[in-house]
Amino acid sequence: MRSHHRPNVSIAALALPAMAALLCTGALGQTPTTLEKIKASGTMTIGYREASIPFSYLGSDAQPTGFGWEICGKVFEKVKKVLGRGDLKMATQAVTPQNRIPLIQNGTVDIECGSTTNNSERGKQVAFAINYFYTGTRLLVKTGSGINSITDLKGKKVVSPTGTTNFQVLRKLDADRNLGFDLLGAKDNAEAELLVESGRADAFGTDDILLYGVRAASRVPTQFAVVGDAIQVEPYAIELRKDDPAFKKLVDDTLVDMIKSGEFEKLYKKWFQSPIPPKGINLEAPMSADLRANLKALSDKPAF
Repeated sequence: MRSHHRPNVSIAALALPAMAALLCTGALGQTPTTLEKIKASGTMTIGYREASIPFSYLGSDAQPTGFGWEICGKVFEKVKKVLGRGDLKMATQAVTPQNRIPLIQNGTVDIECGSTTNNSERGKQVAFAINYFYTGTRLLVKTGSGINSITDLKGKKVVSPTGTTNFQVLRKLDADRNLGFDLLGAKDNAEAELLVESGRADAFGTDDILLYGVRAASRVPTQFAVVGDAIQVEPYAIELRKDDPAFKKLVDDTLVDMIKSGEFEKLYKKWFQSPIPPKGINLEAPMSADLRANLKALSDKPAF
């Protein structure tokens, strides 16, 4: 007699799409991946810094701009393509050194392309893409202040944004070498610069490239000088959520494509070796040997 039942293989085949749908929507209790979250909401949220020149900052039109911000835009375009969502919307969220990691962890922000150091401690909380810049902690001081290195800081007031690796490095340095300076905390780079400009702090310690940016954006750039040897070299990288290999691969692939096509180097010259907003000042910061080496190694190795 001819059977009216479908073969078991067909039942299994019919069940597969339903199972995939459950997984994609997190219906089995799993947390949706970043791409699933973005696809479901129709929006990708990018975190930006308000004063991290030239990586991520507000331009004269009060909109985010910068080297890191443009790379974020490339990632956004890649996400649109991968998801097949030409209608995908970009949302923006200002982040600070204090909240940038929590906002990635809790899903408020999907990606942050700013001036965030990739180190082992942060790697326990978030993931990092391929390192896209290398820098070191130095000092911004008033021109003619007499401060030329960290050994000139005894009895001085040094400011650094709280929640940064620079603040920790300076605190440890003072303790280890008994340098005898007072370390003050600031909300961000703009506040730290204001403390030095007003004389309430003698030096501002953070990544040297950010100090060049702060100097370029100040009312009178010539009133400031960037001094001292770099205390330690650290890599910057794009920040994203942990345990999401598919999204990390997408971000890494975007960077690799930019590096191999020459687009990354063109973007670097635009932001570090050409006049930039808001004042048309050239940072004159050539690509470091560390960064050039990583354009070949394509490493996401943390600082420590």
